[in-house]
Amino acid sequence: MQKNSKKNNNSRVANIELNSVDTEKEKHKSQNDFVELLPLEIIFKIFSQLDIRSLCRASVTCKSWNHTIRNSDSLWKPHCMTVRAVCRREIDDDLESGYSWRVILLRNYQKSKVKHEWLSGRYSNICSPISLPEKIMYPMDADTWGEILEAELER
Repeated sequence: MQKNSKKNNNSRVANIELNSVDTEKEKHKSQNDFVELLPLEIIFKIFSQLDIRSLCRASVTCKSWNHTIRNSDSLWKPHCMTVRAVCRREIDDDLESGYSWRVILLRNYQKSKVKHEWLSGRYSNICSPISLPEKIMYPMDADTWGEILEAELER
């Protein structure tokens, strides 16, 4: 009989220890995820300080960060407005089509980098297609190529 009660006590102790370990894990998890602890205004203020690359990296940190960043257009809009300096027509067209700021940025970020390089004259002295840096090229529409050609003709 004592063996049986001793077994019950051991299993109760083990249960309590397991439960306390689970509680500690949850407590530790919550303490590490400020997104769950802080008010949304503070979270947005913190994430809004990140550049595009850091914001994208933060969004793959964990599910709660991904959800917060992915669904917050206010975090993507300032970066999109920076891209708009180079790709005004493209950004405005995407806005009219109803895309979110995040999607607009995804659609136009790489294009804006390449277009900026072309418009700034980086490729003005290229003698042949072989001289073009293949890895950074991005497909662009006829209107964009027209803008680039006009800039080249003005040089």
